[in-house]
Amino acid sequence: MQVHVYDTEKQVSTAAAMLLAAQVIRKPDSVLGLATGSSPVGCYQQLIQWYRDGVLDFSKCISFNLDEYCGLPVEHECSYHAFMKEQLFDHINMKASYLPDGNAPDLQAECRRHDEAIRAAGGIDLQVLGIGRNGHIGFNEPANQLVYGTQIVRLTESTIQANRRFFDSEDAVPRQAISLGIGGIMSAREILLIAMGADKAQAIQETIMHDITPQVQASILRAHPHVTILLDKAAASRL
Repeated sequence: MQVHVYDTEKQVSTAAAMLLAAQVIRKPDSVLGLATGSSPVGCYQQLIQWYRDGVLDFSKCISFNLDEYCGLPVEHECSYHAFMKEQLFDHINMKASYLPDGNAPDLQAECRRHDEAIRAAGGIDLQVLGIGRNGHIGFNEPANQLVYGTQIVRLTESTIQANRRFFDSEDAVPRQAISLGIGGIMSAREILLIAMGADKAQAIQETIMHDITPQVQASILRAHPHVTILLDKAAASRL
């Protein structure tokens, strides 16, 4: 596990974009694992700029997203389908992009389909992650066990409150999500975790310095052979 601390959020985003760009340049047909939330937005903006400048070409790349809300229409402005289109996909030439379907009639079958699609693509080369205040990665919330495959997750109250700012009311925040499981995340060849802000400091401390536990799902990353964590000073303040 490599941990890098930067003075500003912009520096964190630029460093993350450099690692993603290096992956695409090194392997033009990369399979990228992508994340939503505020943490990767600056990274995606830099990738878009480099694409417009002719530095990057995503035409042979495919991507898989970590998660999606259950029961939220894909055209809803708060869906992760809409987020990814607005923040990245509408602005680059990604060959293909896949997100789990939170509206599938059989959600358990959709979980299996998502895992199989990743396996059929040859696995994820580089997985981008954010981290929740409670240490969740993807939507894998604190629990008594680590779940291997893509799963349906009931969101915790802290996650609902953290996501409340994106919705008109607390009642509008979905209570369930479909998420790539810990096994799927750990199967990626490389992992890049981005965290910024003082509200992530405790989760980062527990991820890096405490015991591996399913109560802090991100702590399992310490068992992965190739993890890079990029932090600003606020997120690193408890290290």
